Amino acid sequence: MNYVLTRIRKVYRNSRISQKLFLAFSLMIAIPAIVVSFLFIRTQEAQLYKDAMAAAGSHVSRLDEQLRSRMNILENASSTALTQKAFVDFIHSNMVSDGLRLVKFRQNQYEQMHNIIESHEMISELSFYVDNPNLHEIWPEIYHYSRFWPQDYWRALRDEGGAAFSLFALQDGEQTLSYYRLVRLQGQQQKLPTIMEIRARHSVFFSNLLEDHEQDFFSVVMDGTDPSRSVYNAAHGFAVNAGDGLDTILSRVHSRLEVLHPNSPVKIEAGDQTYYALYRYIAPLDAYIVDITSRQDLMKGPRSWYLIVITVTSCVLLMMLLLMSHMTRRIFRRLEMVLVSMRKVRRGQLDAKIDTGLGENEPGDEIDYVAVSYNNMLDEIQRLMTQVVDKQLIAKNAQLHSLHSQINSHFLYNALESIRMRAEVQQQPAIAGALVSLGSLLRYSMQWRSDTVDLGEELDNIRSYIGFINFMEGTDCELTADLPPEVLRYPIPKMCMQPVVENAVHHGAPPGGSVHIQISVAVEHGSLMITIRDDGAGIEPAVLHSLQEALADESDKMITAGRNGLGLENVHKRLRLHYGLGSGLTIHSVQGAFTCVTIHLPWEQNNLGGW
Repeated sequence: MNYVLTRIRKVYRNSRISQKLFLAFSLMIAIPAIVVSFLFIRTQEAQLYKDAMAAAGSHVSRLDEQLRSRMNILENASSTALTQKAFVDFIHSNMVSDGLRLVKFRQNQYEQMHNIIESHEMISELSFYVDNPNLHEIWPEIYHYSRFWPQDYWRALRDEGGAAFSLFALQDGEQTLSYYRLVRLQGQQQKLPTIMEIRARHSVFFSNLLEDHEQDFFSVVMDGTDPSRSVYNAAHGFAVNAGDGLDTILSRVHSRLEVLHPNSPVKIEAGDQTYYALYRYIAPLDAYIVDITSRQDLMKGPRSWYLIVITVTSCVLLMMLLLMSHMTRRIFRRLEMVLVSMRKVRRGQLDAKIDTGLGENEPGDEIDYVAVSYNNMLDEIQRLMTQVVDKQLIAKNAQLHSLHSQINSHFLYNALESIRMRAEVQQQPAIAGALVSLGSLLRYSMQWRSDTVDLGEELDNIRSYIGFINFMEGTDCELTADLPPEVLRYPIPKMCMQPVVENAVHHGAPPGGSVHIQISVAVEHGSLMITIRDDGAGIEPAVLHSLQEALADESDKMITAGRNGLGLENVHKRLRLHYGLGSGLTIHSVQGAFTCVTIHLPWEQNNLGGW
């Protein structure tokens, strides 16, 4: 044994470096890589199964919600139909006694009921089955109760609370879903209660819910008691591949479904295949929504990875054997050049570049790439050092310019204050007030501490603007804004109201005339609505229509609404960018009467609801 170990050591000691490197790579990289690869594939299979079950669960939940939503549509349609009391009373009365009354019923109540049916695309038929010997079956919506089957179904409806769904209609229902509802119980003991039936074709009711979306799962809606009564897309790839075995798969899946544990995946065996299913139970329909897939379809990706891993690993080992001996010396020689240069740079010699010996268009190998990148890094370090110095100089200059701008703005405010004081001394209160308004406007527009301000600050700026406009143009514009204290502290985008008021003043007031502007607020459905209304000239209908279309458009195209739209584009786009598509402006106007602009903002408080 010792001889063998000694011989191995001797062979290893006298072997070439390329052979030693190949052996080391084989033991330390190749073999662990193969083991890790196989473990990774196993992990991927488990993760793939987990992700697939999560995706199927999410998909089944969405189908559950969509089906319940469509069932609610049928329920709402039945409630709407039953609100037609005159129709219901007439079909329970003597319909043969008065022909004129029957004609009026056809023109009024029947037409209203027919319109209700036509307004719901999902409904194919709506019928009443009435135990009334004096009933005329001259329209397809009204039948004698004797035509309904089974005759005693009204008892089941009564036990279900007066209404029930059926995945397959009780009569001629192979391709139809029905909703049944008791209308009224007759006073006489011998009469049967009236039943209303709403029918919806499967192709319409389940449209786009069971389509093949190029996914691994096959969606089925199964009857709660009979697996042979199922609704699915026969053109789905899963159904086509399963062929005659689909009934067996559905039957075995149905036998494993439980009402109380809908979140647990079901696993079944059919033929030589393993299948997984996730499902939800819909109690009103007494049916299951099921997503089914085969293990073979889920795992076809990871299975093909085994051969790829073995092939790639073998090729890499062969290439290493051929190239290692040739490249070893060149690698170590050029790596030493890199280390020498790095030691010089560490001592502060930033111009210690590596001589690669490459031509102008020669890319070189990885070592050459490291050397070229290293040289570029040294150049970049020198450039960045120079850039840092330049940026510091630019920052200093910017600070000086900022201070200079502040000095200029303070000089302007001081000048306006001096003029105001002079006007008051000379007993010119109108001029003094106008200067105060102008100073407030300038200060508000030039000082941007933030993108948002309190609504009260924006309102104060608008009051200053109205006062200054009245002085400048000799008008008598009036502003009314009686707002709750809570909303005055609510943050809104700065300068979002002032352009709207400016439009009202410039385009709403007649020349030399005045306009009354009223500002109010309301909170509805989680939105703060600021309404700015004026009693001015209004907007021409064509211009108003163009402006409303532009404001309703969710694209980024320019708003060109003429002079009446001045400033609205900027406000509308700022609100959309800041808060999203649910925010922005809406405008209503009657020429010669009024113009009303509403600003929609998100409301994040609950203490103002109701005003």
